[in-house]
Amino acid sequence: MSKFIVILCTVPSKDDGIAIAKRLVEEGLAACVNINSGVSSIYKWKGDICDDEEYLLFIKSRKALFDKVSAEIVSLHPYDLPEIISLPITVALKPYLNWIEENTQN
Repeated sequence: MSKFIVILCTVPSKDDGIAIAKRLVEEGLAACVNINSGVSSIYKWKGDICDDEEYLLFIKSRKALFDKVSAEIVSLHPYDLPEIISLPITVALKPYLNWIEENTQN
């Protein structure tokens, strides 16, 4: 089981993404956050089909920090129910994984 993860989270604006990314990196909850624009999201919410343009955050962290990352995102996120999904990093360049470890909380 990998101790490193990528957390995916969508946000409605680049400003929301930047605010979340900066907080996570400043607090040592993430080593890096990439913000990808132009994500089309189609989903069902409260009985309606929604079609929104969003930004997707790729948050590089450690599995042990998932609950803290999630709590921080929820505290800053404008959505009632933000998407917060973790994927394991199963294979990666060893120096990159070391960098994630060095730049996140113990």
